[in-house]
Amino acid sequence: MSGRKGPYECGLDAAVDIIGGKWKVLLLWALAQGPRRFGQLRRELPKISEKVLAQQLRELEADGIVHREVFDQVPPKVEYSLTGLGASLNDALAPLGAWGRLHMASLEATYPRRHPEAQHPPDPV
Repeated sequence: MSGRKGPYECGLDAAVDIIGGKWKVLLLWALAQGPRRFGQLRRELPKISEKVLAQQLRELEADGIVHREVFDQVPPKVEYSLTGLGASLNDALAPLGAWGRLHMASLEATYPRRHPEAQHPPDPV
């Protein structure tokens, strides 16, 4: 749900539009394990803020990747799960994950060069 103004250039453009952002692929991975409640996702991805988690889930739901089910009970219960489209996207991401696992050591070795800000965070204002 990016608010694009024009058509996609290619299939990769379309896919990256859906999974763009730091957390969406990790949410897809977590939901591939089975339905999750908001709090479960928060515990599985401890570095994500509640605001960003809610935003990313809303976007994935609007894109038809995630299903949000509200159970009629007290206290309220909401579960998130992958749709068929979401499961197929996860399947498409599996080779990318395999590539990452295969090259993780060399990618970790070059991380400081690629992300110098991680070594020296900006001074607080």
